[in-house]
Amino acid sequence: MDVSMTLWVLTILGLSALIAIDFFIGRKPHDVSVKEAGIWSIVWIALAALFGLGLLVFGDSQASGEFFAGFITEKSLSVDNLFVFVLIMAKFAVPSHLQQRVLLVGVLIALVLRAIFIAAGAAIIASFSWVFYIFGAFLIFTAWKLIQEARKDEDEDEFEENRLLKSIEKRFGVADRYHGTKLFIRVNGKRVLTPLMVVMLAIGTTDILFALDSIPAIFGLTQDPYIVFTANAFALMGLRQLYFLIGGLLKKLVHLSYGLSVILGFIGVKLVLHALHESGLHVPEISIPFSLAFICGVLIITTITSLIASKRQAEREAAEAPAAEAGETEKDSVGA
Repeated sequence: MDVSMTLWVLTILGLSALIAIDFFIGRKPHDVSVKEAGIWSIVWIALAALFGLGLLVFGDSQASGEFFAGFITEKSLSVDNLFVFVLIMAKFAVPSHLQQRVLLVGVLIALVLRAIFIAAGAAIIASFSWVFYIFGAFLIFTAWKLIQEARKDEDEDEFEENRLLKSIEKRFGVADRYHGTKLFIRVNGKRVLTPLMVVMLAIGTTDILFALDSIPAIFGLTQDPYIVFTANAFALMGLRQLYFLIGGLLKKLVHLSYGLSVILGFIGVKLVLHALHESGLHVPEISIPFSLAFICGVLIITTITSLIASKRQAEREAAEAPAAEAGETEKDSVGA
């Protein structure tokens, strides 16, 4: 898709305006209700759909298909990222009324980091076509790693701060409690970070790790920097509302990691085939319509099986609870 500088500028201005509106609406710290989160989640998805349809009308079907495939992939990967966000919020004991402010600023940091990664990725791909082999191999490895992590019996229930975050905390110091929406305060004449600033940096910098698989994944669906950027932007901008909407449902998506591993493995194979084709070998390439159908199919199946498995687990726990209580009662009577 041939994108002029004017269109780039208008797109960035439009996205900036949407972010400003979102910030203005959520400027006052408050507990986000499920209704509010649901309405705004629908708004962001609708805006993404309108943008994709706009590409179809004013661009071509290829660009539109690539956008939707990229958006759905990035959205599904961002849902997996919400698990980490939940751990971060718990680690820093973020008050519920401040969580929406944390996520908003964290997403802004993530958008800037993603833009840098996308620009770097586009430049590398334009200069070295063999990088598709690396991207493809990395996604296949990531898919295998996701499966290994999903099969572990133990659940990681605590967030560990990265080295960058630890060094920032050591350099500036951190206050012992939250001070509303303040990011810095003065303690004994020294300017120190508040826990709110630390948790914002935690969410923003953690996105660096998320980008290591999401950026190669979307480049496996399209090499157009404009589509890569807009698909990432729309997927990230609705992440805050999605956190509050499905926060309670995250634990029920027990098969999500398996579904994402299948998607990443599929895109990895697609990248390798594309690299072989670019090298002059006559190998079949996977089309965007097939990719879009495959990704949607995997997500639908994963969601259904996750909800079924969660329901059965809840039923088993409910059935075992009376027996466990009876055992405890019997022990108490014997002890007496």
